[in-house]
Amino acid sequence: METTSIPEREEAIINEFMLFDDWMGKYEYLIELGKDLPLIEEEYKTDDFRIRGCQSQVWLRPDRANSHVVYRADSDAMITKGLIALLIRVLSDQPPEAVAKADVKFLEQIGLKEHLSSTRKNGLQSMVQQMKAYANALAQNGQTA
Repeated sequence: METTSIPEREEAIINEFMLFDDWMGKYEYLIELGKDLPLIEEEYKTDDFRIRGCQSQVWLRPDRANSHVVYRADSDAMITKGLIALLIRVLSDQPPEAVAKADVKFLEQIGLKEHLSSTRKNGLQSMVQQMKAYANALAQNGQTA
């Protein structure tokens, strides 16, 4: 993954989503992103790594690479897989302190929050909160919880 900042990565995604004329194209793009998701290993698809608050099953595993937090994930739903892929693209391979403090503004700027069902919005918020919690734990004590 490129070593750009969180705001730079958010800006790139905002620009990509502006290329689509309608939400059907954006949903198809999300599904494509999900297909390229760096998947979590099967051994981590356990309750310990499952994100609570998601309608679909979502597993997220943090790790530390050098001084950065790196995420791997998977989901049993294609759109959700695309959502977590977007979050990983923005937040993975970043200093944990930066992830813990990130605003993750791009989700509103690309219109995702207004075009998702309330259960998907809640799940998306749970994913962001869990990624930030893992990063905060790494920033505080070098552990992922």
